[in-house]
Amino acid sequence: MLSLSPAELIANAIVLLLAVVVHEYAHARVAFEMGDPTAKEQNRMTLDPRANVWWPGYFIGVFIGFAILGSAPVNPSRMRNPRWGMFFAVLAGPVSNLILALLFAIPFWFIASLEPTFTSARTGLFFWLPSPAFLLTRMIFLNILLFIFNLLPLFPLDGWTVAFAAFPPDTANWWERNRQTTSIILGGLVLLSFFPIAGFDPLGVLLLQPSIQIMQLLLTGFGLFA
Repeated sequence: MLSLSPAELIANAIVLLLAVVVHEYAHARVAFEMGDPTAKEQNRMTLDPRANVWWPGYFIGVFIGFAILGSAPVNPSRMRNPRWGMFFAVLAGPVSNLILALLFAIPFWFIASLEPTFTSARTGLFFWLPSPAFLLTRMIFLNILLFIFNLLPLFPLDGWTVAFAAFPPDTANWWERNRQTTSIILGGLVLLSFFPIAGFDPLGVLLLQPSIQIMQLLLTGFGLFA
């Protein structure tokens, strides 16, 4: 975790800052469109990172690639349809990360098609700076990672709230009663990622393998540029 090169740390810092700003703005914007002006009233419906980034989580994320990075305020009681308004407002955050990954795949395809050696360099003119290729691939990979991580149905991740809003009332009540249990499960998964038992890292299985597979699909243009 702590053996990252300067280029990797710089790439992570750039990527995660953009990812969290867009993620939290998406929450706030969709909540506003659903009738909840809370973030706008608090001047947090913005792309200014100072408004929504949780800086301790951000700096942890620079070293490990993911973390709980921010928290735009969303109040379903002010929405026209509290249940589905909350569903779409919360889902908008992870979806924005997937969209970012798709958008940054486009320049990667274009440049790689013009210069085949483009994809091989990890550093730029200075050894501590990430190359454009490495920065783009990091942008794609970490946004996919955040998309999957945030959709895990474990509190306080977005996936827990998405599931809560989607469930019928009886199931939602049961889900709410077991919120702390899912939070403990998340804590256990994070702990096992640092101290795996017999080499088994369940969070790595849940996050890294799918993220790498999706990234490979994007980098090859879904097989068109393979």
